[in-house]
Amino acid sequence: MRDLRTRHIQETYKAIWAENKIRQQNREAADEALAAERAAHKAWRTCTIRPRPPQLRHNWNAAKAALRTARSKPRHITGPGSQHRMNNTLSAALQDAFAEKLISQNWAKTVVLPKYLRPKPMVWTEERVARWRATGKKPGKVMVWTPEQTGTFLDAVADHRLYPMFHLMVFRGLRRGEVAGLPWSETNLKIGTVHISEQLVAAWYDVWEDTPKSDSGVRTISLDSHTHELLKLWRQRQQAECEEWNHAYEQWQQNRKPQPDEPSHKTPKEPWKDAGLVFTWQDGRAYHPQYLSQAFDRLIKRVNMPPIRLHDLRHCAATLSLAAGIHMKKIQALLGHSRYSLTADTYTSVLPQFEKAEAEAPVALVPRAGKQQEPQTTPDVPATT
Repeated sequence: MRDLRTRHIQETYKAIWAENKIRQQNREAADEALAAERAAHKAWRTCTIRPRPPQLRHNWNAAKAALRTARSKPRHITGPGSQHRMNNTLSAALQDAFAEKLISQNWAKTVVLPKYLRPKPMVWTEERVARWRATGKKPGKVMVWTPEQTGTFLDAVADHRLYPMFHLMVFRGLRRGEVAGLPWSETNLKIGTVHISEQLVAAWYDVWEDTPKSDSGVRTISLDSHTHELLKLWRQRQQAECEEWNHAYEQWQQNRKPQPDEPSHKTPKEPWKDAGLVFTWQDGRAYHPQYLSQAFDRLIKRVNMPPIRLHDLRHCAATLSLAAGIHMKKIQALLGHSRYSLTADTYTSVLPQFEKAEAEAPVALVPRAGKQQEPQTTPDVPATT
């Protein structure tokens, strides 16, 4: 640590920037390979000649192989936000060393990083939806559904296994890791509350338990009546699945061996795993947080909704609460934000219909003599006598 200087840390970020350029090229190459694979597949599928020319199948196989090769290269870009979080973590560690007089200065504080502005949620208005359907491009990184769009999605997935989880996230604003790691021991179905004290964190295939993102993330949330009833029904379903799974496991052990072609989910080779969590697979195992995001993305495409991330359901909860007249301080407590300014800065823009009412309110306060004239669209013409 005595030899550490700002230039050493700066060189690390320069290496990240250089790697980002390579990964951006890999991402573009993967997109091109995907387009070529789809074109080759379409040419083979739409060919009217029977039998199809072997060259079409050969071209499709070659395009699939090229796509696999392109996707095998690293494509994840470490953006400005990630770089700032990395530097903040390093700075906090060096600040501890500086306080203990192990180093003479916190060298991470003088590092130069790209400018980063926290993205603010944008609502999927009719105009933005039409533009997205025409071009396939999202207007922003963080998008939020309108109440009507949210209702359409919930109605469309009401029969899905994860519907209670989606409902909980939409209206109570839990993070992905918080719903994945929510234990029954912190869920009170008698009075309808959940205590958020831990979450599941995923890095690639590794998953571990951790505390929420900030100290204020540890919070108790009251459930609305609908979500409360859904969790009661989900508890009953989970208990029934546990009994069915253990019964099938006992039958398999006593009477027969699994057939080679029999699906593994129908031949339980182990008893039901009691992870103690609210949302689990049929065998009691915890959901991988990344699987929840993938399942959500597939559902959005299936019901043809404008795309948002699973994490954006949390923004939907905040926006709906703000539109319903709930104070920003209450929304901060609901989301578990460490600072009031973070909540206020993120959700300064609300749904369009409420913005319209806010725009009209100041006009109504100004007294006018007589009826206000409508703006003219054509030049005044002198009256003729």
